[in-house]
Amino acid sequence: MAKIYSIDGKVKGDVVLPKVFETQFRPDLIQKSVIASNANTRSIHAADPTSGLKTSGDYFGSRRRSYRQTINKGNTRLPRVKTGGGGLGRVVRIPQAKGGRKAHAPVGKDYTLKVNKKEYMLALNSAIAATCDKELVAKRGHKFSKDLPLIIEDKLEGLKKTKDFLIFAKNLGFEQELETTKKKKMLIVVSKDNGIVAAASNVFGVDVATVRDLDIDLLAPGTHPGRLTLWSESAIKDLN
Repeated sequence: MAKIYSIDGKVKGDVVLPKVFETQFRPDLIQKSVIASNANTRSIHAADPTSGLKTSGDYFGSRRRSYRQTINKGNTRLPRVKTGGGGLGRVVRIPQAKGGRKAHAPVGKDYTLKVNKKEYMLALNSAIAATCDKELVAKRGHKFSKDLPLIIEDKLEGLKKTKDFLIFAKNLGFEQELETTKKKKMLIVVSKDNGIVAAASNVFGVDVATVRDLDIDLLAPGTHPGRLTLWSESAIKDLN
């Protein structure tokens, strides 16, 4: 059982927690999944494989097999642009030609990492369970006295203005948490966005996500589980 708080900071009732909060803590899988998630979004810095090749130019050096030939015309047998009247124009595609491909272009490294689907789901469930572990939350520098997990009534999803969100934070007693310089301060998980995303978007370090969009990187940024997380009442039901 866990307490449900109103947006005024008062205890509203109780709710039975889903079994996902009983998942075994697996820091190894959490670290592996976060690293893979970050690696898979990393851009490959390399030349475009088709760079310098996007042209109508072609090689017309075959003997007696092409209408446009370079045979006996004093032209080198290199890729050339087709021109009107059956002739051939300037050389293209090769590195020494204007606009041609780059010689010995860098080959981009593929940073993609694969994680077994069952391992990822176990890591995700473990990271969800870690949000109600006071020791892990304290290790991330969060100082909060209320019981975990923090479950708020569904009115939280309907906050539309930043000032309303700040008043809510003050009522619950974590306004000092928002004044810290940590990049990833708080995560708010809701069932659906009725205005809370816009209300919290101007508060530095606060992320809002629906249960459907919840991922390992939000729950354990920097591979460190135990992020201070607020759940709406409907989000807890969606976890089932």
